[in-house]
Amino acid sequence: MFIAMNRFTVTTENADAFEALWLDRDSHLKMMDEFVAFHMLKGPEANDGTRLYASHTVWASETAFRAWTRSDAFRAAHKGAGQTAKLHVGSPTFEGFSVIQEINA
Repeated sequence: MFIAMNRFTVTTENADAFEALWLDRDSHLKMMDEFVAFHMLKGPEANDGTRLYASHTVWASETAFRAWTRSDAFRAAHKGAGQTAKLHVGSPTFEGFSVIQEINA
């Protein structure tokens, strides 16, 4: 499996709009082969008035994730992203992880 994450730093004043953007969008993920799961994570608020968020997708393989990034579905899910960049501070930080152990309930 492969986990892809993007971390976003969001000012407190933009938090509601940022959350609404993610909760109301059509991700197009379910149409992709080998897509496993998506989570939008809300982290702690920092002393500087910002909050950390992370988008977290799980894929059957890194190859499946890379195929997503080259797909029409990816382009559709991210159209207009430049217009919403003002909701977060700087660029999102991407982190990709190969799963080396998984323990389930």
